[in-house]
Amino acid sequence: MTNSSQVKLTSLTTKGGCGCKIGPADLAQVIRTLPQSTPNPDLLVGLDTSDDAGVYRLTDDLAIVQTVDFFTPIVDDPYSFGQVAAANAISDIYAMGGTPLTALNIVAFPIHTLDKQILSDILRGAGDKLKEAGVTLVGGHSIDDQEPKFGLAVTGTINPKKVRTNAGAKPGDKLVLTKPIGVGIMTTSLKRDLLSGDEIDRVTNVMSTLNKTAAETMQAYDVHACTDVTGFGLLGHTTEMAKGSNTGIRIYKNDVPTLPRVRELAEAGAVPGGTKNNYDHVKADVTFPETMDQIDQWILCDAVTSGGLLISLSSDEAEHLLSDLKNAGVEAAIIGEVTEEHPGKITVL
Repeated sequence: MTNSSQVKLTSLTTKGGCGCKIGPADLAQVIRTLPQSTPNPDLLVGLDTSDDAGVYRLTDDLAIVQTVDFFTPIVDDPYSFGQVAAANAISDIYAMGGTPLTALNIVAFPIHTLDKQILSDILRGAGDKLKEAGVTLVGGHSIDDQEPKFGLAVTGTINPKKVRTNAGAKPGDKLVLTKPIGVGIMTTSLKRDLLSGDEIDRVTNVMSTLNKTAAETMQAYDVHACTDVTGFGLLGHTTEMAKGSNTGIRIYKNDVPTLPRVRELAEAGAVPGGTKNNYDHVKADVTFPETMDQIDQWILCDAVTSGGLLISLSSDEAEHLLSDLKNAGVEAAIIGEVTEEHPGKITVL
């Protein structure tokens, strides 16, 4: 059995975090073959708009929000891995405008070859993050697996009249992003021992930060659409918003917050396969400037783990929300706008 202090968790898998998700093109091909489920008037949000979570109405004033997310190690420290996985799973509830209430752990772990303390530390990290979010752990399920994986199924509540989906953006809206991108490139660099201790701490802090403050801050505003930016990258999730809303979207590349050294690390070859798959999936729907090279295009498609919220709301309200978010300590920025032109398409400027 391997001692916990000797294990580099990211070495135990070929892909890490949301970068290990099945690519959007492959996933769409599989889902397309499935029979359509029987329509249910109480299913308020399902598969139709590629949204962050499902919403099912129980009464006129109460609905449940359900989501599940798990992945392979994104960082080497077990406690931090648990924290990141929990923050990532809970985020889908926040993106829908809901309040997370309960969670179930999902565990795959090589219990006979790795120190059991590693699993204890993963679960402890997740448990502490659940406490921070006010979420109650009610159980879970585990299997013995050669590659460690961890995540959670989370259930929350929401008023059916206040559900926020990715499909309500309106022309004239501005887009607010609440975390920097570049996480996939940074964590691939971590796996290759290219990051300093401070850089590892920085990207780990970004991923483990709950979207709770951002979600609570936006509650005071008339948000038209919201999603969280995760495995399909900024442009992938923005494309889903454009298609779901039947609008065009402009992204201002220089306004998109990016983690330090991301460009340098990408030039050194630390671009994950998931990021390249994201680019291949969206490139037909995105117009890039002729002067933008492949590296910058990949960065905008980078496979994020536990990213920020992407919020669409009126131009006037966006400026006030941005101020409130910054005052609350959120790393937010206005990165684009919604247009009538080219519905379902993205233009990068």
